[in-house]
Amino acid sequence: MEEQFVIKQAEFVASGGVDGRYPAPLPCEIAIVGKSNVGKSSLINRLTNNQKLARTSSQPGKTRLVNFFLLNRSFYLVDLPGYGFAKASKEEQKSWGVLLDRYLSSGRVKHLLMLIDIRHEPTRDDLQMFRYLIYYGIPYTLVATKADKIAKSKRQQEANARAKALGAPPYAIPFSAETGDGKAELLSRIGQVFLDAQNSQKDCPEA
Repeated sequence: MEEQFVIKQAEFVASGGVDGRYPAPLPCEIAIVGKSNVGKSSLINRLTNNQKLARTSSQPGKTRLVNFFLLNRSFYLVDLPGYGFAKASKEEQKSWGVLLDRYLSSGRVKHLLMLIDIRHEPTRDDLQMFRYLIYYGIPYTLVATKADKIAKSKRQQEANARAKALGAPPYAIPFSAETGDGKAELLSRIGQVFLDAQNSQKDCPEA
């Protein structure tokens, strides 16, 4: 039986902005992206069993920097600014766009977790974000958040429907930060990405 991947240690290490200054890279870096208030901080806190690690807020648009969390002292989980915040000024929206573009084009990201709301059809911003992922060629996993808001028997079906509407293969992991449903599958996915990154580094000859 395959051993379950576990996050035993998690700490905030740094924030980066439009200047493109980030912590020294590690072999594995997994970023989380999604629209404002889709539940990125709540997901991070649930995965790490630390409700105070990432700041959550009932007010969308609070995350305005690229926030780096060091997990198991061996890889980064990165919280990206939420997009599509309607009350943001055009200047703020442009700034967020530059920040996201600079980070996604940096070559640091090994995998992206794109969060979508299981209850709603993808927004125009979701569709644009997905096109960014395809453009940059970044491997991704779709996570359908707020799964506890709909009947358990319908969660996988609804999650898959949201992925299909996004233009992706019709599969997403239903996830609830409230109940922890989907946590085991998402941790397994993160563990596989981490293992692949480690193996890839071993296969590369030293410069």
